[in-house]
Amino acid sequence: MNQAIGVPTRPLNTGGQIPLIGLGTWPMDDAQAATAVRTGLQLGYRLVDTAAKYGNEVGVGRGLRDSGIPRSEVVLTTKLRGADHGYDKTKAALHASLERLGVDYVDIYLIHWPLPRLERYVDSYRAMLAMRGEGLIRSVGVSNFTKAHIEQLDRETGVLPAVNQIQLSPALPRTALHTYLERHGIVTQSYSPLGRKEDAHRAPVVRELAQRYGRTPEQVILRWHVQQELVAIPKSSDQQRQRANLAVFDFELSPEDMSRLRALDQGEAAAIDPDRHEEF
Repeated sequence: MNQAIGVPTRPLNTGGQIPLIGLGTWPMDDAQAATAVRTGLQLGYRLVDTAAKYGNEVGVGRGLRDSGIPRSEVVLTTKLRGADHGYDKTKAALHASLERLGVDYVDIYLIHWPLPRLERYVDSYRAMLAMRGEGLIRSVGVSNFTKAHIEQLDRETGVLPAVNQIQLSPALPRTALHTYLERHGIVTQSYSPLGRKEDAHRAPVVRELAQRYGRTPEQVILRWHVQQELVAIPKSSDQQRQRANLAVFDFELSPEDMSRLRALDQGEAAAIDPDRHEEF
């Protein structure tokens, strides 16, 4: 792993780097996002995640400017919403996101959901690749995509995404999908890394390990992510939690403890099904 500004990074297949811990911003509003992004960047975060669907891109952009951190040092991610699938609509949507964010380019642009029933995610992907060629996007990626969705992109465009952002935690380790992505040089990014309904950080084994390692349950889980080179994007607007979420690079979980956490797996059925999910 490379070391940059205190947070280890891993390479993207487009030649850039992505930090192993980033700052999520859902479901913050503009005011909350502006404060969270400003404090997060000042504490050392260099990856910020938002989406058109979140309705907080204006606040994220404000926080980026107010932080005093140079734009070139920040990996900024936003996402295409379902209502904007399609070649021309995707191009218009990116320009709208850039305007709301107040930036000239985004580092990573993701298709938020595949919405296969629309049969337009390949068209959106082609538009994103074209805009990468124009310098408006540094890396093109996807979110909530399955192996089948990615294989279709590869067949029709010959270009694999740089990132697949998926629901992933010890309770949903998504081992088969993660293995597939790694084999094809696609970075796995974990949203809801601490768990959602399953609340992995409240599991007895997590609390036991937290006590043994002298860490918080959240730090144990985030260490589980970064130790596998999963890119985790925990959401927090609290400055103390933001700082704690970054403090996971000075200890290591044993292989046995990594396995014990993975044993919390509730199976793929506990994850959101991208083929059935409707998100606009």
